[in-house]
Amino acid sequence: MKRKNAFVSVLLVTTFCSFNTPKPIVKLPYKDASLPVEKRVADLLGRMTTTEKIRQLDMYWGKEVANMQGHEAASISDSARIYIGTEGIGSVHDLYPLTAEVSNDIQRYAVEKTRLGIPVLFIEEGLHGYEGLGSTTFPSPMALAGAWDTTNVHKAGRVIGTEMRAHGVNMVLGPVLCLPRDPRWGRVEETYGEDRFLSAANGVAMVKGLQGNKLSDHNAVLSEPKHFAVHGIPEAGSNMAPVNMGEREARSSFLYVFEKAVKEGKAMGMMAAYSEIDGIPCVDNKWLLKDVLRGEWGFKGFVLSDLGAMKMSLINHNTATDVSDALAQSFTAGMDMQFYDFPHVPFEKAMNKALADKKLSMADLNRAVSNVLRVKFMLGLFDHPYIDTDLLQKVNQTEESRKVALKLAQEGISLLKNENNVLPLGPNVHSVAVVGPLAESTYLGGYANKQGKGVAILDALKQKSGNDLDIKFEPGYTGDTSAVKQSENLEKAISMVNQSDVAVVVLGEDINEVGEGKDRANLDLNKQQSRLIEAVYKTGKPTVVVLFNGRPLCINWVAKKIPAIVESWFLGETGGLAIADVLLGKVNPSGKLPMSFPRSVGQIPYYYDHKPTSRHVYVDQDTSALFPFGHGLSYTKFEYSDLKIAQKQIPLNGSVDVSVTIKNIGKVEGEEVAQLYLRDVIASVTTPVKSLKGFKRINLKPGESGTAQFKIDNKELMLWNRQMKQVVEPGEFKVMVGSSSEDIRLKGSFYVK
Repeated sequence: MKRKNAFVSVLLVTTFCSFNTPKPIVKLPYKDASLPVEKRVADLLGRMTTTEKIRQLDMYWGKEVANMQGHEAASISDSARIYIGTEGIGSVHDLYPLTAEVSNDIQRYAVEKTRLGIPVLFIEEGLHGYEGLGSTTFPSPMALAGAWDTTNVHKAGRVIGTEMRAHGVNMVLGPVLCLPRDPRWGRVEETYGEDRFLSAANGVAMVKGLQGNKLSDHNAVLSEPKHFAVHGIPEAGSNMAPVNMGEREARSSFLYVFEKAVKEGKAMGMMAAYSEIDGIPCVDNKWLLKDVLRGEWGFKGFVLSDLGAMKMSLINHNTATDVSDALAQSFTAGMDMQFYDFPHVPFEKAMNKALADKKLSMADLNRAVSNVLRVKFMLGLFDHPYIDTDLLQKVNQTEESRKVALKLAQEGISLLKNENNVLPLGPNVHSVAVVGPLAESTYLGGYANKQGKGVAILDALKQKSGNDLDIKFEPGYTGDTSAVKQSENLEKAISMVNQSDVAVVVLGEDINEVGEGKDRANLDLNKQQSRLIEAVYKTGKPTVVVLFNGRPLCINWVAKKIPAIVESWFLGETGGLAIADVLLGKVNPSGKLPMSFPRSVGQIPYYYDHKPTSRHVYVDQDTSALFPFGHGLSYTKFEYSDLKIAQKQIPLNGSVDVSVTIKNIGKVEGEEVAQLYLRDVIASVTTPVKSLKGFKRINLKPGESGTAQFKIDNKELMLWNRQMKQVVEPGEFKVMVGSSSEDIRLKGSFYVK
């Protein structure tokens, strides 16, 4: 009996304890940060419904989940819970949260109120600065390329990534890695210029800067190079137009830049282009998106449509029968997310129809969802989805970031011509006539916040010169097209020039003439600008033309008649200050052109690394560029000597070390950008007459000499042979080192055996 009572007592105690001891919380594998990302992706994917999967492939408008104040989001909206629902959403764009509280609130709803708690990916623009109001705006990419300074481009990427993430944004739509071989194309300003080597170097620097040491850090964002691929030479220079090019040329030039961004930069995003290549829309191109990008390059990120690009297969390319067919083709080919292509409900219905009709396999759907989830895990969004709200105040628009922006603006300016040393404006200059309405422009460049303002050239000149110069301004022309008014404006400007020592005339492109969707049929200055500069020239006053533009222009008359020409591009928030520094001699210009200036539209496409038979020989025009790729003068002069090629003969897998001595033989300190070009003398396929393979910035004081050293890796000797294999072929390689693609100072050779 005692034994029975004891047993009952033990049973009661055990039972009581079991009711009061909390059950251990089982962490689902996809929520376990200690597990590898791929295991977490697989576990989460296995728990998702088809609807939840499809919604991860959709992008939502900022206005659908937030209360907007113009361009920026001020707070989460009541509609957010409706759009996010219980299944979640893939991404949000066009949000630009004013504070991290806004993005945190939206993210909190997605993480805490949906069934699986999948976080949102916030995606915004940031080609040369986060497009949110108040962020640091660097020079446009074309101007960044003109600096030939990948170290500072990397620093710019770090600033952009840091400022974006502090807002709660975790992915940037950039950089643009198209090679713009047709300057009529309006998006030239967004690129790093015509050359594959220079573009790749800047692209890798920017990608690494944006993505930082680790994507999950709160100063890093996922980088998404665009537009994949061969988008920079559209037919007739018209955005979205077809591209007519063979595989070998595409691989040799246009795909090379993206390959570098993926393999060296480790870019985890990619945007497919609007355009078609050889009849196949890029968004439907399995060879491009699966075989090359993932199969050959090992890309592990996700591919986003360009805005409406998948819809174009249905509406423009006419390669799909309905929405379901268009989506099935794209997602089967390797696309992973739509970009406002179709409204949300029709998108879900069409995706379900594609699955039911067996046009889209569950395997391809799972692949696309996995690619999106993978980057969300890598960004740390599952483990620390919210941003410190105090971070923005600490990192946004710092003194250090503005210094980097100013330095890049100064370096990106190219002095194209300087006869009779008109520049810099010296002690004999007491009065300056600033002419042209663009001198008052505060335009920052494309894809910058439209409410943001830079420093105008006119204001900067006044600020930088202080009481040393008497600076007066007349626009010379206005928007009023009446002949009487235009004559009055011109007369005022000319009268002012006649009373001044020097004229600084700002010419170029109005913001209505440049940017996405603003392609041009001709590249001449408009009639008002031509009339203005010709009238100023007739005064006989020393004249400086400052170009304020996003693409190379055909300025033959200006190049022939005007003694000093400065190319500034669009230099961001500190642009005017940088231009004033150069004009006044406070900074010695060192920028080099990242793109050739054609003499006429009839020469296009004109690029320096053309094939031997692409001669541009005409009966009515010079064959050369107006200003060649790599061109840029200084207020001093540099002498090149002592070319050394350490290895005169190398094996197929070898590399070559080249050095050259550069001496400043002028009277002021300056920086030279030494450029190394190669020519594959005899090959199994045709190769360019010369190709950039290295560049070095070197700063020298008057009389000082320095050494520029280059290392040519065997990968830069490769070509795509007749069997479409990437190989190094035996033979002679000519080495050319100089100050531009046409200003070659020293030559030599080495041999591959």
